[in-house]
Amino acid sequence: MGKKSKEKDPEKDLEKESPKEKEKKDKAKKEKKEKKSKDKVQQIATAPRIVVDAMGGDYAPREIVKGAVEAARELNAELVLVGQQEAIQNELSHYDLEGARISIHPAEDVIGMDEDPVRAIRRKPNSSIVAGMNLIKNGQADAFLSGGSTGAITAAGLLILGMKKNIKRPALAIVFESPAGPVLFLDVGANADCKPQHLVHFAQMGNIFMQKIFNVPTPRIGLLSTGEEATKGNKVARSTHATLAKGQLNFIGNVEGRGLIQGNADVVVTDGFTGNVVIKLFEGLGELLSKSAKQSSDNESIPAQTKGPILNYAPGALLLGVNGNVIKTHGRSDSIMLKQAIRVAERMVRQRILETIGT
Repeated sequence: MGKKSKEKDPEKDLEKESPKEKEKKDKAKKEKKEKKSKDKVQQIATAPRIVVDAMGGDYAPREIVKGAVEAARELNAELVLVGQQEAIQNELSHYDLEGARISIHPAEDVIGMDEDPVRAIRRKPNSSIVAGMNLIKNGQADAFLSGGSTGAITAAGLLILGMKKNIKRPALAIVFESPAGPVLFLDVGANADCKPQHLVHFAQMGNIFMQKIFNVPTPRIGLLSTGEEATKGNKVARSTHATLAKGQLNFIGNVEGRGLIQGNADVVVTDGFTGNVVIKLFEGLGELLSKSAKQSSDNESIPAQTKGPILNYAPGALLLGVNGNVIKTHGRSDSIMLKQAIRVAERMVRQRILETIGT
């Protein structure tokens, strides 16, 4: 009998070629992924999709819808109003929407200011805040704005979006103009009680933010306290001071309240309870002085700096540390403030702030 000719086993041939083929396939997949990422970046750069909670705030939905319509006319962005459809449609009927990229995402429930945040989020999955956060989570939008419950917004950010790597707590941050330049102040309401490690994380997030957004090479980091000495402040402040002093950040030490508004530091960190009290104190004082100026018979005799707000800051606080672009707008925002906040959101998306935090 003649020898049987050996038939080629195609599977063995594939096994022999698999290392090179695998390398080619992996390279092709990587290139495809990079292209997809670039396309997404290009899409965001062209027209970010920004979701606005139409039910959040003292003047919702009237002023919210008005501000969104004005922003849609002026900005290269698509706006999505989330909330009670009929109420939103009634407000939109007052405007000429030609050329405005604006749509409605129905969500019939509203989370009240007096509701327990976590329970409300779980009991009201069809609320405007939860629906808006889910649009971010599912990749259907690039940013979310709400003037609703601070607690609910923070809790939804934690439970729905999740935290960035190496960050334990989110922080609400505002940027205001001081005589020395922009200052990032956080936390202004997300965490009433903080541990030293949380304040350290806030400092780290603030450091990255100021480097990337305001091009400050080595931001000066300050800790809000009752005195400039390292021994001043409560136990948390003293422990935080000791940790920051040993770290790699440009920590300049404690900053008093007057140092905050004078711009003695580029980033000032504190717990959310203290930060919220400070901000509302300045807001109230500014309103009082402004009102006094208007009632005065001789306005020119009043110093110019007392005729406006004490702190000139963006009409929204950034929720830093979560996996999504979230802005908490002021509860008393009118259409003008809302439009400005939408501008901030657009900039936040275009400059890819989210990607600079927690990396």
